[in-house]
Amino acid sequence: MKTPIRKSGKSGYISLVMVLATAAILSALTFYAYKRAGQAQNVEKQVQLRLDYSEKEDAILRSIVAIVPNRAIRAMKQDSDSSGSIRNPLRWTNIFSEALDSSNARTSIPANLKISLNIPNLIVANPGDSSLSLISNTFSAIGTEGGLVSTSLNRSLGAGYPPPLTSTDSTTTTRDATYPLISTKKIYGSLAQPGVGLPVSSYPDFNLLKYPQINFGYAKPGEDFVAKRNWWAFTMDAGGTDQAAIGLARRKRQFVLSIYEIPSQLAISASAFMSLGKYASGDAWQNVTIDGGIFAGQAQVEGTTTLDNLSARRGMSLSGSATIGGQTFSSNPFAAGVREAYQVTQGKFFPVSLASESGRAAFIPINRGADYFDRFSAPDETNTVSTTTWNDYSVGARQCAMRLDITGVQSSTNRTPTRFRFSYIGTAGDRRSIIVPLDTSVIPTLPPGYVKVCNEHDTYNFIQAVDVAYGVSGGFTFRSGLSGPVRFENDVFGDPKQGDFKAGYYRPRAPFEIASTPGGQICVALYPQRLPGFLATFTGGDAAALPAKNNSIAVNVDYSTTGLNDATRKPSIPCTANDYGVILKECANLTPFTRGFSLVTNLRLYIGDDFNTSPATPPTGYTPAGTFYPPCSLFTPEKRYGVDVDPFAVTLSGQIGSLAKGDKVNASDADPAVVRPLDSTAASGNALDAARITVNLRPIKHPAELPPIFMLNWLVLLEERRAEFY
Repeated sequence: MKTPIRKSGKSGYISLVMVLATAAILSALTFYAYKRAGQAQNVEKQVQLRLDYSEKEDAILRSIVAIVPNRAIRAMKQDSDSSGSIRNPLRWTNIFSEALDSSNARTSIPANLKISLNIPNLIVANPGDSSLSLISNTFSAIGTEGGLVSTSLNRSLGAGYPPPLTSTDSTTTTRDATYPLISTKKIYGSLAQPGVGLPVSSYPDFNLLKYPQINFGYAKPGEDFVAKRNWWAFTMDAGGTDQAAIGLARRKRQFVLSIYEIPSQLAISASAFMSLGKYASGDAWQNVTIDGGIFAGQAQVEGTTTLDNLSARRGMSLSGSATIGGQTFSSNPFAAGVREAYQVTQGKFFPVSLASESGRAAFIPINRGADYFDRFSAPDETNTVSTTTWNDYSVGARQCAMRLDITGVQSSTNRTPTRFRFSYIGTAGDRRSIIVPLDTSVIPTLPPGYVKVCNEHDTYNFIQAVDVAYGVSGGFTFRSGLSGPVRFENDVFGDPKQGDFKAGYYRPRAPFEIASTPGGQICVALYPQRLPGFLATFTGGDAAALPAKNNSIAVNVDYSTTGLNDATRKPSIPCTANDYGVILKECANLTPFTRGFSLVTNLRLYIGDDFNTSPATPPTGYTPAGTFYPPCSLFTPEKRYGVDVDPFAVTLSGQIGSLAKGDKVNASDADPAVVRPLDSTAASGNALDAARITVNLRPIKHPAELPPIFMLNWLVLLEERRAEFY
């Protein structure tokens, strides 16, 4: 059967031109969409690559900040220049190479992670992976000069760079581009004048600089502070080696790496665990005024204490009633959003800060602990890369111009000293030493400084207390602290050399002698006000210039050479009554020391008189308000107030610091767990009552306020140079 089907509608046709045109349009749209997708993918790839390289570079930069201060210290240590194997790790090229290693910048997946994935035949298809073996492809000096870093010595690199330093020492200038050198032979010269706050002719070592824009609040960002800035500049491109493989053009970034040398200048400073607000007795601080910031390794603020600002390295705990910068913190001040809320409502400067808050910065207290007080624990160093050795740089006792050492005692069972060795800086800048006998035994030579006043049988009237000698070459006897008429006869002094005609001699009373506390502790009594006159008698130079040069003294026991075993052993820290002590007297008027006065000792210090209470004329150009006193410092492992009796009250002004290394967690008898900076102990060993301690502390705001000896800190900072200066 056949059934035809009839179609309805009109007949049509297909136009080949239309089909082809439509196909072409659709193909073009498809190609365009594909091209745009490819372009988007390429943009996404480049964005991701830039992010990857940026993160890689940030990791490298953080590693550089961690490595450089360690290498700078090693360059100052004994035998750092003894061989290539010891010297090479200190070079910039090896510093940068180690930074690439420690940041895992040479591969996208560390080898240990690949192993832990346990994937057979693992292939890493990352064209950005590179061994970065040629360091100069990643790092280079600024501009067209060779090398890896541009040094800041003796030249200005132009706008956007810090003020340069100057050195006339050829070793320092030659090596600074090869190693991160810290040296006292780097100073501020005329090239730096536009970038520092005070005349470099008056303040070449430390000047007024602007505190950097970082979260760590040792000072407020943009605020003047006292420092010296060592810096080096370089460019970095972590993708420079891989540019052909990845097809990514990146601009080399320019960086400035700085090591700020910062004298300790805050009201209170300690790198240990420090408790603020209460004394060890549990009593709250009373009569305490603190202006400016406080720095601690770790900090605990108790009670209702009020502080301007507080910075720490390892953390802090704040009582809910403590006020820091006008703000109380009932919760963690470092929780997310707390800083931002404060800055919106209170201002830009957040009054509490940790060193870890700034990713490319590190704050390093230069703290040698007990070694700081003791020259004999820090020997001379030689064969160093840097022209300044680490012991000279970081041990206060070695920095003192004058040195007073106990070098002889009665016997191994009688520890009474019989001899001092005193050294000082002569008018020509050379070091000179004299031996000072302390007993009445006859010695063959007359020590320097004695002047003849009369012959044997004569009497001489001394209007003030002096030290006298009687004898002739081959035999002299001595008496100290004599005044009024003195008859020079054998029956007064004994006969130091029989048969010879003798004479009488004198010199100003020695600024040191042997004394004892009421409890029987043998001490060195030191009288700073006598030092200028004493020095002038035997230097034969410009007496007026002597206090400016000889303005610091270290008092130590020479336990290295005396050979009397327990009698001259190394002093204990904490101090004991079986060790020697130092009594400080005649120290109220220190104005002859025009650049200040410092004492460093590893013995217990008894402050027996008012210390530095006479105002002085401020140096030219000194502008801070208030009365100016000679800048002074006392460094001792333990201080006590009074000698013969306990004082009724004590008033402290200036700054207080601690060289303790206690961290509360790892405490020991030799390293106390907590530093309480305002605790005060009387001569008897009893703590002073809180009501009898008055404290007025403030920061140093001018380099003229720096004492001859001070503690140092390093602020290591790596900043990117702003693009508008490229």
